[in-house]
Amino acid sequence: MEKTVLGHFAFFRLSDSFWALPAAQRRSQASAWWERLQGVAARVELYQVFPSRVEADLLVWSADPVETTDLPARFFERLARAVNDCRILFQPVLTLWGFTRPSIYAAGRSPQEIDPFDGDRKTYLIVYPFVKTADWYRMSKDTRQGMMNEHIRVGKQYPAIRQWLLYAFGLQDQEFVVVYETEDLVLFSDLVQALRSTEARQYTLRDTPIFTALHRPPEVVLDLLG
Repeated sequence: MEKTVLGHFAFFRLSDSFWALPAAQRRSQASAWWERLQGVAARVELYQVFPSRVEADLLVWSADPVETTDLPARFFERLARAVNDCRILFQPVLTLWGFTRPSIYAAGRSPQEIDPFDGDRKTYLIVYPFVKTADWYRMSKDTRQGMMNEHIRVGKQYPAIRQWLLYAFGLQDQEFVVVYETEDLVLFSDLVQALRSTEARQYTLRDTPIFTALHRPPEVVLDLLG
């Protein structure tokens, strides 16, 4: 049986107070901030967001196996303690999070599914919230399965693109958090365009904002700030 995993994506904006600091001090503050974040979860990754979007500069992706019911509370406490002392410089602007669960539309685990604990991270990460229409849930399981079979078939035509789905029903404004990893953004855009023509697309209520982030070693990301 697959373990449930808590996936959490925290987006941060660097404040005007941060950019007013001398370059060496910016680099020092950024390194200290990142050091605080180590250990808040079983896996923590740092991504560059700006200039793909202007709302956030950095993304912190945390993943923790949910082995006890108090894991989410303990994770939230650790993360808050890590960032609260430096929020005047590193301001949280958005969080997207949820839990993994087995798919009701696909049997077994897909070879394209992201393993958050695997050290092999792709260069690009795409994250967005996702909400289905009420009509989607009013249809029978068999009807939805037929449309999802088409959706899955299109996705399999792009085996180099990994995906991860988090469930957030009743936890945040969205129902899902959709996550992709890829080495080729042009190819990923082709995949999304192909998915837009599937029958299930008409039952999408919302799938924005879309964040595209760049993965680099933390020292490289932090050097951009100094």
